[in-house]
Amino acid sequence: MKDRILKTLQDLRAYALNKGYEVTLAYHEEDSYLMRFANSAISLNTNEHLIRLEVTAYDDRKRASYEMITDLGKVDEMKKAIDSAAELVVHAQPLNYQPTIPTFSETFIDESGYDATLAQISNKERLDYFNQASAGLETDDIKLSGIFANGSTTLAQINTRSEHTQYFKTSDAQVSVVISHATLKWEVQAEQSAWRKADLKAASLHSDLAFLVERYKNDAPQQLALGSYDIVFGSAATADMVNFMNYIGFNGGLMKRGYSFLSEEKVGQRVFSDKFSLSDDARSLDTFPFKRDFMGKVRGDHPLFARGVFQGYVWSQDDADEFATQSTSHTVPHKSLVVAGGDKDVRTLRDLVSMPHDKDILYIPFLHYMNIVNPTKGLITASSRFGALLIKKDGSVVVPYNVRITQSLLDVFGEKVAWLSQATEAYNTSASYGARNPSSIVVPAFLCVRDLEISHSNSSY
Repeated sequence: MKDRILKTLQDLRAYALNKGYEVTLAYHEEDSYLMRFANSAISLNTNEHLIRLEVTAYDDRKRASYEMITDLGKVDEMKKAIDSAAELVVHAQPLNYQPTIPTFSETFIDESGYDATLAQISNKERLDYFNQASAGLETDDIKLSGIFANGSTTLAQINTRSEHTQYFKTSDAQVSVVISHATLKWEVQAEQSAWRKADLKAASLHSDLAFLVERYKNDAPQQLALGSYDIVFGSAATADMVNFMNYIGFNGGLMKRGYSFLSEEKVGQRVFSDKFSLSDDARSLDTFPFKRDFMGKVRGDHPLFARGVFQGYVWSQDDADEFATQSTSHTVPHKSLVVAGGDKDVRTLRDLVSMPHDKDILYIPFLHYMNIVNPTKGLITASSRFGALLIKKDGSVVVPYNVRITQSLLDVFGEKVAWLSQATEAYNTSASYGARNPSSIVVPAFLCVRDLEISHSNSSY
């Protein structure tokens, strides 16, 4: 199949050259599978196979794209798509900068992140996984729901300036298991991300879910008083905050457009805690990485914050062209963000609860409905919703109703950071819509931040 894909792209390139067109061709193929659970039963079990071809035509400062859903056997239709893009570019409004056209200096093929046993996992195995993760937790009132999504993604590229191609193939899985009470309306959740089948571990999800269900069944819920708390964020909460930083922090194009809480003067300065280091590490298979960007540039470990010191902005080629600077090998559908682990030996939620605390700890595993309040201040807001615990310093545990935090990322990852766990894990940030683009962020399993204020506290679930 790989040879057929690349041969088709080469034939399409020859067609474009014969017509005198300047184009790039981007091929996207996905196999997607979804098993959904609701009310302790399978509510949906579906799959789809899609092939997309995007043609981008260039004419000096003009650029136009045409995308189609197609099939490898429909070469004539793909040629018509090339003609359509070439016709569109004639009428395009010129850009106010000269766009760079990719020119690959060599052919690059990467299938290191592909595991056929994960991509093609059976319905029985998906069901067995959910049964293991939820074993013994369901009752007449407590029900199972969630999703098991998996599949594979193939990307291939060629352009009229070079005969070389780029080819990437990855496999991925995103699992979310939810246990909820039908009448009391609480729910707890555990998630897992994987690029290979060996990373799927239903037992670890079951352990966390069983612990949380026990707490939510037996511990009386209560409304928390407003004020400051030492908060331990779970991996999902930390990953979502880092993901927002991806947009309003170190993105060079968005900074130039006024959407960054960092200024160019901050490069080389310490803006976060010296316990915090973040990189874009294309060596991390857990992040479904691209080891070359779509301009053909090599990608490796690109530091963003080293012990709190801001290393500089990242630039896609198009933003670099627009703002007259150099790209940083970031013309990719997603980055491979990795937060370094810390020095606290705490691996599981049970570890966190059992370790000694000098004051009460508010544990927030997920941040729901997160949004940006002020991008130039790094201010975000989100709700704890379900799964949170108040771990008292005497060792007891309280189930809190939902709370809301409205905080600047400069504070969350700044001098208030108390510790990060040694253990890290991948949290899946893949979107459910559009072309398949699996993404994941590697973060510490737990991040403790001192004295963060909760701005609202609910009086019920």
